[in-house]
Amino acid sequence: MNAKRPNLAVVRTGGKRRAALNYHAARRTLRRWAAKAAARARHRVSSDKEVDARSIRTLVLEWTQLTKEKTVGLIRHVAVFATLGLASAAALAQYPSKPITLIAPAAAGGDADLSGRNLAQHAQKFLNNQPILVVNRPGASTAIGSMAVRTATPDGYTLLIARVASHAIGPAVDPKVPYKWNEFTMLSLLEFNPYVCAVKGDSPIKSMRELVEQIRKSPDTLNFSTSGVGTIQNFGPQYLLTLAGLTKGHAVGIHYKGGGEVTTSLLGGQVQFACNNLPTLLAHIKSGALRALMVTTPQRLADLPDVPTSRELGWSDMERITGWSALMGPPGMAKAIVDRWTEVLGKLASDPDWLAGNARIGGIPAIRSPAETEKFVREQHELYERIATSLGIRE
Repeated sequence: MNAKRPNLAVVRTGGKRRAALNYHAARRTLRRWAAKAAARARHRVSSDKEVDARSIRTLVLEWTQLTKEKTVGLIRHVAVFATLGLASAAALAQYPSKPITLIAPAAAGGDADLSGRNLAQHAQKFLNNQPILVVNRPGASTAIGSMAVRTATPDGYTLLIARVASHAIGPAVDPKVPYKWNEFTMLSLLEFNPYVCAVKGDSPIKSMRELVEQIRKSPDTLNFSTSGVGTIQNFGPQYLLTLAGLTKGHAVGIHYKGGGEVTTSLLGGQVQFACNNLPTLLAHIKSGALRALMVTTPQRLADLPDVPTSRELGWSDMERITGWSALMGPPGMAKAIVDRWTEVLGKLASDPDWLAGNARIGGIPAIRSPAETEKFVREQHELYERIATSLGIRE
């Protein structure tokens, strides 16, 4: 019995060889080459009135040699691509077979860091128990860490905790950001982060309205901490000031490296207030070290039932400002790896340990499909383009 032929072929496209999973295509390719060689031979015969039998034999030998050489080349390439294809398929089937690096594009203790560590701790049990190593790569308002993933090999072993700053605000306001929001493989949203404005626990300011009035009476004297111009910690206060009838410059932003430093600067008294995502604030608010003045969620938070919403205070448009995390990879990741993560994240969405971790950091679970994630990120990018235009914020 004849052995089953491999279902592989090599075809030519634009002068380059590529693999195609179709054995019969190889036979068609050979027949095309043979037909072209025969046509050239017939043309030479028909165009030469003095062709003799010896010339015809020479032409036949040339055609035979040409076909033989092309056939040998084809067989060699089929063998190479078959080997590569089998090796690639085996690697995908075993994914992950080594530790995964998860880049958080902000400093330790920030929102990306907290989200990434919660994911790393609880997802590995669904990924062959392979370790997921969180690496902090802060700088340039998250662009440095994001670019490290943008240029990584798309094998699924280098992934990104994307944030609203890295994929909505930064690309929308800063032409120097070296990537576009959609130049990544979208895997899933992870969680939403309620946005909170706060002061130090011993501050004489007791409410958000008091803070706004203080800023109105003493422009350019109160400072707030941010993690860069193109971040939600900077956009939020400036947007709030315009909604309150002030200018974005009535309070002065002091820039730090990440959301964690935004919070510690407030705790240390280097600034008078800050608006930040809840994960880095919640424990300090509960301990009394910080006092929350406002949240931007449509309803009051269960963790902060006494803190009014922006809608209650008359600034409902502040609900547009919210934090989020998403899992992304380099462009060009294989569908098999994307599908593997879709399966894992589907399990994670109902995993009690991951959900409890989200609750501890004040996150709202938001697992989505890759297509839903891409739609959401696009809408966020368009939102911040509009807000940046209205505020006149461009770097």
